[in-house]
Amino acid sequence: MDYTNLMYSHLATVVPCFFIGTLLLIIKKGTKTHVVLGRIYMVLMIVTATITLFMPAHVGPTLLNHFGWIHSFSFLTLYTVPTAYWAIKRGDVKTHKIKMTILYFGAIIIAGGFTFVPGRYLHSLFF
Repeated sequence: MDYTNLMYSHLATVVPCFFIGTLLLIIKKGTKTHVVLGRIYMVLMIVTATITLFMPAHVGPTLLNHFGWIHSFSFLTLYTVPTAYWAIKRGDVKTHKIKMTILYFGAIIIAGGFTFVPGRYLHSLFF
């Protein structure tokens, strides 16, 4: 089966997350801009994590001949986004900040770095 459309859909949602997430780390927290961009970021992260669950792992061992270690970041995202949202809704800024920081560095920076491993599409594209 050809997963090209899923891969491009994933890139179309995760690339904006990199830039929005970076901006959210830099700008003043709690502003209208932060709230609006944060909501966009959260929706895009949920969408991109959901898309990745339909993409089979092509590098390393797999579970059920589909899920690889990279999918752990998808599950991290699907757990962290709602819990971070509910944390800020109940006024728990500290928990929200910790969860969103873990999400950015775990699901964007670390998982994004793994996409450049030999055998993955971005590795072949750039190297």
